[in-house]
Amino acid sequence: MQVVDWLWQYAFDQRASDIHLEPRRERSVIRFRIDGVMHTVYQLPPGVMNAMIARIKLLGRMDVVEKRRPLDGRIKTRNPQGEEVEMRLSTLPTAFGEKMVMRIFDPDTTVKALDGLGFGSYDGKRWEALVAKPHGIILLTGPTGSGKTTTLYSTLRRLATDEVNVCTIEDPIEMIQPALNQTQVQSNIDLGFAEGLRALMRQDPDIIMVGEIRDLATAEMAIQAALTGHLVFSTLHTNDAASAITRLTDLGVAPYLIGSTVIGVLAQRLVRTLCVSCKQPDDGTTRLTLDEVVKPWRLNGAVKPYKPVGCLECRMTGFRGRAGLYELLTVSDAARAHIHPSTDIARLRHQGLQDGMRPLRLAGAMKVAEGLTTLDEVLRATPAWEP
Repeated sequence: MQVVDWLWQYAFDQRASDIHLEPRRERSVIRFRIDGVMHTVYQLPPGVMNAMIARIKLLGRMDVVEKRRPLDGRIKTRNPQGEEVEMRLSTLPTAFGEKMVMRIFDPDTTVKALDGLGFGSYDGKRWEALVAKPHGIILLTGPTGSGKTTTLYSTLRRLATDEVNVCTIEDPIEMIQPALNQTQVQSNIDLGFAEGLRALMRQDPDIIMVGEIRDLATAEMAIQAALTGHLVFSTLHTNDAASAITRLTDLGVAPYLIGSTVIGVLAQRLVRTLCVSCKQPDDGTTRLTLDEVVKPWRLNGAVKPYKPVGCLECRMTGFRGRAGLYELLTVSDAARAHIHPSTDIARLRHQGLQDGMRPLRLAGAMKVAEGLTTLDEVLRATPAWEP
């Protein structure tokens, strides 16, 4: 069906990360997620939508007849440049029929260099030094859609040389990477994160990536792997870097084990970057507000705030693309002294600052000062700083 091919090519052209096919009573809707924001791009009759979903399910080797249960699938196609692009398919029964979401894993956007991710030279060097360590646990935190997977894959790709064995256990496998040995969680046969990690330990790994630490069993296996000389990467859902330490405590992990294995926590967010074709210099009000946001720090150099305008290049939004904001807490000997059963998160944050951590708000303010994004974007994406 040519309309499906057209839809994919249009999504690639618009830099969409997800395609939503949503059934409605009278006019079904196609929406794209671009730079983290949903955009309605087309409306069409329900019959045409059903035919499109059936066609995509067939291509993704999914059960075309089954419409009552959620289904998952994968599909590969090519973008206008001829590069292979993988998409993850997910269906869900709704009141007006089957809804489908296609998540696009474009290699250009999924695996990037550190400067492409938005790391500045300061945090980039600190991250490079952290991932070069031979063993320990490195955690990435942030809400869904904050770019944790992209940072993880980009880092693992750099580390996965011929001299090391990199193994992952994921739910699901986000993107197939030839340099990694990837395993998918399968709950129907009791292969969870903890069981998969236990099996990976017998596979002679150097570096292990666990998709997410959700329970005590997974956390204990990750700690065991770190204690036996492996470098372990994983993710958590917390507001900031210091909160990851207390989250592990809440799961039931002994504080002395956290202190002896966790070597760093990277909290991150994504903010939309201003469209270079239409952004305009802002007046002086942003500078005044920016100084309030970054207290008690000072911004070095000239501040060049800009504001969004909107043009055809950016779909009249004023924004085009996204950049990462990072808060990197390295667990130093002084920080370990603050990890105990009644951990004071404020003291841990304060120690992190002394060790060189920059809060997410400050990282965002620096992007505003460089003219890359707006203060409203930073305030929307980052939690309030509580020293």
